Amino acid sequence: MFNASQLWRKRLGQHAKETGRYLRLMFNDHLAFALLFFVAAFAYFYQQWLQTIPDNFPADWIIAIVLGALLTRSPIRTLLKEADTVFLLPAEYKMDKYFQRSFWYSFMIQLYIVTLALAALTPLYFAVFSERPSIWLLYLGIILVIFKIWNLLSSWWMLKERDANSRFMDMTIRLILNILTLFFFLQEDGYIYASITTVMFVLLLLYTYNTVGKKGIAWDLLIEKEDARMQAFYRLANMFTDVPHLRKKAKKRHLLVHLLTRGVPFNQKNTYTYLYRITFVRSSDYLGMYVRLFLLAIFFIFWIPNIWFKLAFALLFIYLSGFQLMTLWNHHRTIAWIDLYPVSIAEKKRSLVDFLLLLMLVKTLVLGIFLYFAASWQEMLMLWGVGGLFSFVFVETYVKKRLDKRLI
Repeated sequence: MFNASQLWRKRLGQHAKETGRYLRLMFNDHLAFALLFFVAAFAYFYQQWLQTIPDNFPADWIIAIVLGALLTRSPIRTLLKEADTVFLLPAEYKMDKYFQRSFWYSFMIQLYIVTLALAALTPLYFAVFSERPSIWLLYLGIILVIFKIWNLLSSWWMLKERDANSRFMDMTIRLILNILTLFFFLQEDGYIYASITTVMFVLLLLYTYNTVGKKGIAWDLLIEKEDARMQAFYRLANMFTDVPHLRKKAKKRHLLVHLLTRGVPFNQKNTYTYLYRITFVRSSDYLGMYVRLFLLAIFFIFWIPNIWFKLAFALLFIYLSGFQLMTLWNHHRTIAWIDLYPVSIAEKKRSLVDFLLLLMLVKTLVLGIFLYFAASWQEMLMLWGVGGLFSFVFVETYVKKRLDKRLI
C-alpha cells in the first residue's frame, strides 16, 4: 500500500543526512572562525552606524525591499527525483499529503530566514521609528507570516504553469505588491494604501488559482527545479570539499580566457597552468565566488570607519579567496584522461600554488587601491605589504601542506 506521508519522511531523512554531511565539512574551523569574526565586527559597526544614521535615510524602503524580496522568493522543496516521473506518476492522485508536507517544510525553512532578516533589521527599525510602540513590530511579524504563506501558495500553483514568462510575470507582480504593502505599513498614515495592496494580492491569488492552480502537476518542472536547487548546494559545497554528485558546467568567456592565458608559455611544464586558468574563468563556480568576495571586501572597506578593521576585513577576504580556490586541485579529478598528461605531480602542484598566489596578489593590489580612496596612501601601502606577505606565507605553508595531504 502506497503511503505518501511515509515517503516524505524517508525523503526528508535522506535529504537531511546528505546535506548535513556536507555542511559539517563546509563549516570547518577556518570558516567558523571567519564567520564569527565577520558577524561580531558587523554587529559592532552596525550599532555604531545606527547612532549616526541621518534623518533622511530611507530605512522604510530598505526594510520593505529586503523583506519583500525574501517573501517573494518562495521555492517549494519537493525532494523529488528524476525516477519519480516513472514510479510516482501513477500514484499522483495519492500524493496530496506528500506535497502538503513539502509545502509546510518549505514554509518553516523560509520563515526561519525571514525571521533572521527581521532580527537584523530590528535595530534599524527602532532607530528610525523610535516613537512607535513595540507592538508594531509584532504586527509586522504577523504580516510577514501571512504573506509568506500567500507567496508559497502562489509559487506552488505557478509550478503547474510551464510558460517561464508567466512565472516570471507572477513573481514580478508579487515582488512589487510585497514591497509596497510593507512600505505603506511602515508609514504613519499608510494603512489605507497597505490595505489596497493587500486586497490586490488576494485578487492575484484568486486569479492564479483559477487559471493555473487547478491544473495537473508538472512533474518534469518540479524535478527540474529541485535538481537545480541541489546542484546549487553542491556547487557551494564543492568550494570546501569534493562533491561527486556535482554536474559541472562550462561557460565560454573568450575574452577573459584570452587575457588570462595569453602570457602562458606554450610548453609541457605549463600544461596545468593553462588548465587551471581556463577552469577558473569558464567554470560556473570560481570566478563568481572570487568577484563576490571582491565586492564584499570593497563594501566593508568603505563602510567600516576604523582603519584597522578595514585592513582586517581586507585580509579576511584575501584569505577566503585563497582558501576556497584550493578546490581547483580536485576540479578535474573525475576526468581520467588528464592523468595521462606527461606532467609530474610536482609541476601540477606548482601550477596551482603559483596561480593562487597570483589571484591573492591581484586582490591585494586592487583592494589597496580602494583603500587609498577610503583612507589614505599609507594604509594602501600597509595593505600591499601585509597582504603580499600574508599571501606568500599562506600558499607556501598552508596550501602546500594541504595539497601534500591530498596526494597521499
